[in-house]
Amino acid sequence: MNINLPKSALIPPSDYVIFGGTGDLATRKILPALFWRFLDGQINENFSIFICSRKEIKIEDLELSISKQGLGIIKEQKVSWEKFKKLIKLTKLDVSNGAGAEELKKELNKNTSSSRPIIFYLALSSDLFNRVCEVLKNQDLNLPQSRIVLEKPLGKDRKTAKRINDEISRYFNESQIYRIDHYLGKETVQNLMALRFANVIFENQWNNKHIDNVQITVAETVGVEGRGSYYDSYGAIKDMLQNHLLQLLCLIAMEPPANFNAEEVRDEKLRVLKALAPPSKDDFIIGQYKGYAKEVGQTTNTETYIATKVLINNWRWAEVPFYLRTGKKLSVRASEIVITFKDRVHDIFSKDIKNIDHSHPNRLIIRVQPDEGLRLQLRSKEPGPGGMRLFPSELNLSFGETFQSRLPDAYERLLIDTARGNQTLFMRFDEVLAAWNYIDKLVSFLSIEKLKKYDQGSMGPADTILEKSGHEWFEIH
Repeated sequence: MNINLPKSALIPPSDYVIFGGTGDLATRKILPALFWRFLDGQINENFSIFICSRKEIKIEDLELSISKQGLGIIKEQKVSWEKFKKLIKLTKLDVSNGAGAEELKKELNKNTSSSRPIIFYLALSSDLFNRVCEVLKNQDLNLPQSRIVLEKPLGKDRKTAKRINDEISRYFNESQIYRIDHYLGKETVQNLMALRFANVIFENQWNNKHIDNVQITVAETVGVEGRGSYYDSYGAIKDMLQNHLLQLLCLIAMEPPANFNAEEVRDEKLRVLKALAPPSKDDFIIGQYKGYAKEVGQTTNTETYIATKVLINNWRWAEVPFYLRTGKKLSVRASEIVITFKDRVHDIFSKDIKNIDHSHPNRLIIRVQPDEGLRLQLRSKEPGPGGMRLFPSELNLSFGETFQSRLPDAYERLLIDTARGNQTLFMRFDEVLAAWNYIDKLVSFLSIEKLKKYDQGSMGPADTILEKSGHEWFEIH
C-alpha cells in the first residue's frame, strides 16, 4: 500500500452501497476500482462496501464473477484481496418490494455519523432508479451525507430524462446526485484541462483564428457483447454521442472558468452545449456493421456507427467544424481527439508560394485510450545538405513512459470523488437536458437517413461529410 499519499488524495472513511452489486458493471469496473484504491491506501479498514443483490450470494461467487471478466487482480494481489474482502458485506435486498432494506439500514447505522459519507451506487437500469430512491427514503437513508451515483444513459430523450430526474429529486437534491460519465475520469481527459488552462502556449492558439478543425473519435472493435436488447433500444447516438463525445467536445470548447470548481466548470460546459448549432440532415451519416442483425437476433434499423459535423455558434469557435464519430466493430480500439491547426499563410522556404505543402499541418493529438498521451506534430528540417527540406516530426508525451506507473482507471477517480463530495467530473442536470436538446433533433433525422452497412474491421461506412469542407479523417492506429 502507498502510505505516502499527498494530503489532497486522502478521503474520509465512507460506506459504499452498490445496488446491482453482482452485475457486469459492478464486477468488471466498480469493485476492481475500489480494490485498486485499497491497494493505494485511499481506502482502509475503516471503510465498508455493501453488495446489494436480489438473490442470496456468496463471496466466492463474487470472486468468480470478477475473475471471469479477465481480471487477474485477485490472483496477483491475493494477500491484499483477503484483507479487502473483510470490508465487503453481502446484502440480500429486493428493490421491487424493499425486502432486506431494514437489514441494510441496521448495518449502516453501526457506522453512521453526520460526517461519514454514504455513497449509493445505482448500477441498475434507469427504470429502477425511482424505486431504489423510494426504498432509501422509507428507511430514512436519504441523509444529508448520502450521495447517489447514477449510471448513464439517463433516459432515452429529453422527456424521459426529465421524468427520471424529477422522480429522483423528490428524495435527493442536486448536490447529492452524481451522474457518472466515466470518460470524464480518464487521466488524459483531466490532462486536457491542465493542458489548456495551466499553459499559455496552447490557450493563445485555442480559437477559430488558429484552429482549422477538431476531430473526436471513439472507436470500438467489439460488438454488442451480450447487451443486444439494451443496445438495440439506444444505438450509437444515444449510447455514446449523447454523453461521451459531447462531454469531450465541451472540455475542448469551453471557456476558462474563473475557478476550478464543480459549479464554474459545469457552467462553462453548459454554455457550449447551449451554443451548439442545430444539426443538419446533410452533415451526418449512420451505419450498421454487417452481421449485427444475427448478433441481436432480429433485423433492425439501429445504428452502430454515427459520424457528424457539429458547429458552435460563439465568438471563439464560429465556423470551426467539430467532427465526431463513434462505432462498433471497427478496425481499431481507440479514443482520440485530433486538433488540426491552420497552415502558415506564407511559405518563406518556397520560391513558388503555390507549392506550399499542406499535407502535414501542425496537429495536437490527444489519445484518451489506450496508450494515453499527447502528441504534437510539427515540421522540422531534414538533416543533411540539400537546402531547407522540411519533413513531419513529432513530439510524443506518453503518460505510461513518462510517469512509469500504472494510470488509475476512470472509475477509481470518480468513486473517490463521490466520497470527497467533488462533483466537478459529474454532469449537472441542466447539462443533461442541453445535450438531449441537441440529440433529440439529430434523432429526428433518422427516419429519413439511409442506414449504410459496413464491414466488420473497417472504419465504418464511406462518407463525404469532411470532404465537403476539404478535410479528411485523421488515420488512427
